[in-house]
Amino acid sequence: MSFERKNIQAMAGYASGEQPDSADVIKLNTNENPYPPGPAVVAALSGIHVDNLRRYPPPTALALRESLARLHAVNPDNIIVTNGGDELLRLVLATFVAPDECIGIAEPSYSLYEVLAAAHGCNLQNFALQADWKMSADFAQQLNAAKIKLCFVVNPHAPSGVLTSAAEIEKLARDFKGVLVIDEAYVDFVDPSAGHDCIPIIRQLENVIILRTFSKGYSLAGLRMAYGIGAKSLINPMQYKTKDSYNTDFIAQTLAQAAIEDQTYAKFTWRQVRDQRHWLTNELARLNLFCPPSQSNFLLVEVPPTHSAAILYQALKSQGILVRYFNLPGLANRLRITVGTVAQNSKLIKVLMGILNLGSDT
Repeated sequence: MSFERKNIQAMAGYASGEQPDSADVIKLNTNENPYPPGPAVVAALSGIHVDNLRRYPPPTALALRESLARLHAVNPDNIIVTNGGDELLRLVLATFVAPDECIGIAEPSYSLYEVLAAAHGCNLQNFALQADWKMSADFAQQLNAAKIKLCFVVNPHAPSGVLTSAAEIEKLARDFKGVLVIDEAYVDFVDPSAGHDCIPIIRQLENVIILRTFSKGYSLAGLRMAYGIGAKSLINPMQYKTKDSYNTDFIAQTLAQAAIEDQTYAKFTWRQVRDQRHWLTNELARLNLFCPPSQSNFLLVEVPPTHSAAILYQALKSQGILVRYFNLPGLANRLRITVGTVAQNSKLIKVLMGILNLGSDT
C-alpha cells in the first residue's frame, strides 16, 4: 500500500550531481565556486556565540535584507530570504499557481522546475529554445496563448551559459500576462562590460521576481541561502503567508550577511572565474571541443561525432574528474563543465588530451 498522492507516485525526483567520496577528485559537475568563502565569512563564523542558538532566528532575516537592499538599491520590502533558491521556486508555485493552472519553461532548462511542478500538481508546458539557446521573439505570445500563469527563465541560461539581455527580458515581462521568474543563479559571473542589470525591471513591473543565490558567486553552496527580489505585491504574500515561520537559521543569516558586505573579495573570485572561463574556452576549442559563449561559471561543451559524450564523461570520471552528462534530447552529445581553479582546469585539459589521443595526460 502506498499513501503517496497520485502525482507524487507518478513523478521522478531531481537527480543531483555526483558527490565525490574523496578529496582528490576534481569536482567540475555542480557549478560551485572553486574559491573558498572570504575572510569576512571566516571572521563571522568564528565570532558566533553558541548561546545565540537557543533562540529562534529573525523570521524574515531583516538585517540581511537591509544589506541586500543597500546593495541592489531597493527597499527591504522588495526582498525575501529563502533556504536556497529551491525554496524560493517552491514558494512562487505555492503562492501564485493553482493546481489546475500551468507553468512554462524554455527547454532545455534547470530540471528541478519540472520536478517542482509535478510535486505541486500543476501542469507544465515546455517551449523549445532556438539553435542559439535563445528564446524565440514571440515567446511571450506563446506563453499567453497557452494560458501560462508563471514562467521560469534562467539567465544566464543553464546549461548553455548564454545570456539574454536585460532589454529582452524586460520586453518579455511587459508582454507576458503571468508572473515571470528570472533565475539569476549565475549572474555574478557575467562580464561587467556587458552592463547587464535586471534589477530596474522590478521597479517598473509588478509581475517579475528575480532569484539570486549565495551558492555560486559567494561560495556558500553548503549554507543553502538565496533571496528573491520583486515588487512588494509579490514578495509580501510569500513573506508573510506561504514561507515557513523561521525558514533560515541564525548562522546562515550571519554568514550570508558577512559575505554580501564583502564585495571586494566576492568580485575578486568572480574575476578569477571569468579569466579561467576565457582560458578554458580557448583550450577546449584547440581540442575541437566547442561551446556557446558562456556568461556563467560553466561551459556546455559539444563533443564531436567522432567521440561519445557518455564515454568521455566516464573516461574523465575514471581519472578523478567529475563533469555533468545529461542524457536528454538536445544534450546527449554535450558535457557541462564547471570552471575550476587554474590547477584544476590545467589538469582537465591534460587529461582530455590523453583521452582524445592528442597528447599525454601525465
